[in-house]
Amino acid sequence: MAFITKEKFLSNEWLTAYTYLILGSIIFAVSDILFVVPYKLAPGGVYGIATVLNTLFGWKISYCTFAMEVPLVIIGTIILGPRFGIKTIVSIGIILLTVWIMETYVVPGYPKVIADPMLNTIVAGVFYGIAIGMIFKSRATSGGSDIIAMIFAKYTKLSLGKLVMIVDGIIVLFTLVQPTETGAIGWEFVIYSLIIIYIEGKIIDMVVSGANYHKTVMIVSDQYESIVSKIKGDLKRGATVFTGTGAYSGEERKMVYSVMSRRELEILKLHVKSVDPEAFVNVTEANEIIGKGFKSLNEEEE
Repeated sequence: MAFITKEKFLSNEWLTAYTYLILGSIIFAVSDILFVVPYKLAPGGVYGIATVLNTLFGWKISYCTFAMEVPLVIIGTIILGPRFGIKTIVSIGIILLTVWIMETYVVPGYPKVIADPMLNTIVAGVFYGIAIGMIFKSRATSGGSDIIAMIFAKYTKLSLGKLVMIVDGIIVLFTLVQPTETGAIGWEFVIYSLIIIYIEGKIIDMVVSGANYHKTVMIVSDQYESIVSKIKGDLKRGATVFTGTGAYSGEERKMVYSVMSRRELEILKLHVKSVDPEAFVNVTEANEIIGKGFKSLNEEEE
């Protein structure tokens, strides 16, 4: 773990990172107590497990989470080494403290703030996504299921992303053991929790990468010079030209590679259509671009 120098402490990067971290952690805690716990939802993580335990036994969310987070951090550090960093520890601490204050003094008893369950689910997903997105932007995590997934990833061949989905999926299924008002199996808990996870994921992408997603475009065309000129001249973007061989024809072709905004892409597509209607155009999402003309590598917090 790198030491924080006086210069780094006073830098804008450090201040921005910890602003995101603190605000994100507080928003996460408030959202959990106001929108998730009252409806007995468990959209993954140790806070999902804590919600189920609260429903079944009446235990406080903060106490349940503390009892799980501390051993997870210790075990994770022993097995994985000090990979979490001070920011993750700070995030865990802020969330725990805020949750304890909320459930002890602000809204004891976890009353329903929003009467409609679907509207509540949407609001929960949005605020969860904003909170976790801000935490991710600070280069930290909120602990919990992330640590569990990293431990399993060390001993299995599954990717970390798949393991996070598996762990959170199992936690969501825990809601089935919760009693419902009618006494039936609580599939509505599962469905609403899954909706939160879906909305949360979309919002996280927007917070981390920006709502105005950029696009990566690859164009195979004999009119590549005109296309490059359009990109460089009118759009003021960079481009790279590759030389390749067509597998079907065996002919050598030129491919133009570039990254640009959605608006710029539409302008470029009109130009390509006018100069070479038979061009091959492949467009993909570019959620994070680092380099000249976009976000500088110096902005990446270590």
